Amino acid sequence: MSGPVLPRRGFLASAAGLAAALTLAACGGEPAATGGSAPAASAPATPGAAQGWTFTDDRGKKVEQPKAPSRIVAQVGAAAALWDFGVRPVAVFGPHKLKDGSKDPQVGNVDLAKVQGLGNVWDEFNVEQYIALQPDLLVSSMYVKGTLWYVPEKSKDTIEQVAPTAGIMLTGRSATQVIGKYEELAKSLGADMQGVPEAKARMEAATKELARFGNLKILMMSGGADAMWVVNPPEYPDIVHLMDAGLDVVKPAKVDEGGFFQTLSWENADEYDADVILYDTRTQSLKPEEMMKKPTFAKLPAVKAGQLYPWNAEAPYSYQGYAAFLEGLVANLKKAKELP
Repeated sequence: MSGPVLPRRGFLASAAGLAAALTLAACGGEPAATGGSAPAASAPATPGAAQGWTFTDDRGKKVEQPKAPSRIVAQVGAAAALWDFGVRPVAVFGPHKLKDGSKDPQVGNVDLAKVQGLGNVWDEFNVEQYIALQPDLLVSSMYVKGTLWYVPEKSKDTIEQVAPTAGIMLTGRSATQVIGKYEELAKSLGADMQGVPEAKARMEAATKELARFGNLKILMMSGGADAMWVVNPPEYPDIVHLMDAGLDVVKPAKVDEGGFFQTLSWENADEYDADVILYDTRTQSLKPEEMMKKPTFAKLPAVKAGQLYPWNAEAPYSYQGYAAFLEGLVANLKKAKELP
């Protein structure tokens, strides 16, 4: 997400702190790469039954259509989750291309050659192209209930008049709950679920392995040019999942307005003891070599011991996405040890 610097992508977004968080959310990527014309056919999953379609989203809003939507537009995080279940959106919005034109990791397995891009940075959404696509459903995650992530406030009313919308809540939930909600939506849309049972089994196996590392104190953070953000575990589905699995994750004693993180100066990077540090790998966050230039951070026991590992803060909310994320984490924690 992003704190005063994080939200340009969505990691530290909050209700009261939305302005600051959104500063981060808007970071990362070039202006919208819309490239090419809109796909002619939607081809998500199989269209579903023809007797009518309903889905109740996390706003408590019941969305109804004569038949299952087939022309779906989704925020990149939602698109990544739905894609892994077998749903094929016709367009995406939010960070999907990096400055060099390569694929943004948070868009997951989505094939960008097969979707239209409606916007690539914060507050950018091409309403004219959206209307031309003739969508019958828009899907987005929510960090704040009722606020669809990356749907600009200035054009929200117009966007919501074009097609029904569905919001999936992230904050205050575990990854398992979020994945389950996307699975429910995908099934209702007629998704083929190819590879899902196998991925679910992998995710469950990796989750069980995490209990072996409950002796390690883990700090999860993101770095900016002038500050370090220590995340507040209860606000993040992935961290809630890790703690439910038995990991001991540092919870900051004091959090900034909004509750998503605590901002520390780099001089105070040693505020919390930890055996392992997991750092945010998103493009707007500092890389390890950049953080190592901060003297206090470089002297941390976990850093000196080489127990600084990547944290994929935007793994797709699918069994495939979390199986890969958790398996990588398990592999790294196997190398770590308690520090004096």
